[in-house]
Amino acid sequence: MKQINVGIIGTGWCGGIRANTCARYPSVNELHIAETNPERLAEVAGETGATSAVADYQILLKDDSIDVIIISATPETVHYPMAKDSLQAGKHVFLEKPISLTLVEADELVDLAREKNLKFSIGYSQRFNPKFAYVKKSLNDGTLGAPVAAVVSRHLTRSLGARISGRIKLSPAAMEATHDLDFVLWCLEPAKPIRVYSQSAYGVMKDTTGVEDAQWIMVTLDNGVVVTVGAGWTMPPGHPNYSGTWIEFTGTEGMLVVDDTHRDVILNTMKNGIRLPMSTMPGEPVDHVFAGPMHNETIHFLDAVTNDTPVMVTPEQARQVMEVYVAADISSERNEPVTLPLNSRDLSSLTGLG
Repeated sequence: MKQINVGIIGTGWCGGIRANTCARYPSVNELHIAETNPERLAEVAGETGATSAVADYQILLKDDSIDVIIISATPETVHYPMAKDSLQAGKHVFLEKPISLTLVEADELVDLAREKNLKFSIGYSQRFNPKFAYVKKSLNDGTLGAPVAAVVSRHLTRSLGARISGRIKLSPAAMEATHDLDFVLWCLEPAKPIRVYSQSAYGVMKDTTGVEDAQWIMVTLDNGVVVTVGAGWTMPPGHPNYSGTWIEFTGTEGMLVVDDTHRDVILNTMKNGIRLPMSTMPGEPVDHVFAGPMHNETIHFLDAVTNDTPVMVTPEQARQVMEVYVAADISSERNEPVTLPLNSRDLSSLTGLG
């Protein structure tokens, strides 16, 4: 088996999962990590037996022996410069979503990866969720017939919402619905989105983080299919990292309903009452296995580099998803539908998102 050396920038919540996955995977020869928090750096280095552990990510980029860079750093403002630096250094790059904060930056990264013939993928982990994959399979094999409509609802607890929206002021469309927009657009390829209409609701989060409580997005595709995606982060506390998703896909020959609300494992203790312990979103380790899709997603990218096979999520697809959620934010602000592709007026209407 061909072996590769991997560098991980940022070893927090998601980065820690990816670091532990890499440390256990046979094709990874050396694991190098970069983290600005010294306590977390030491913790993950100890867990993974990392070859090197540094504070400055540029040290990893200067190491010619490192083949792959996984960027799990926050806040999201660092994604573009870190990805650009890594691609320019000749590294294959896996980048957590979002691909960038502007479409101009996204286009630059897409072009750079293509120019240098490097693997470049974005962390839309729900494609590796078995339940979501079953929807894709049911569409591909004709079980549902021709697609007609889809509804996806994703909601998080307030504690998780505050954790995510507290580090950067991006909408529920950009930070949460983005997963489901990627999922439905992937399922419905080669159809393309042509129109977006969105509405936002404000409540408890406005006073704490300054962002919307929930956002609903209607997307019309060029084949007539209509997709509705909702996302919010104001569920009452009770499950520390809870994220639940409900999917309805309707076709000419059937309908598929997917319950991904994690209510199948229930823990009831005298101390904490009823909890849903398997509801953590990214998929932390559960003893010898992982609870969610990030483990398999990480392995897929490592295999794509090792075997020179296509990545599941292309940067072009991630760029399309970004254009849709940017259009959703514009639509919500204007209270009117927005046509795709976005024009110069659209791109100038939201500061920092063009």
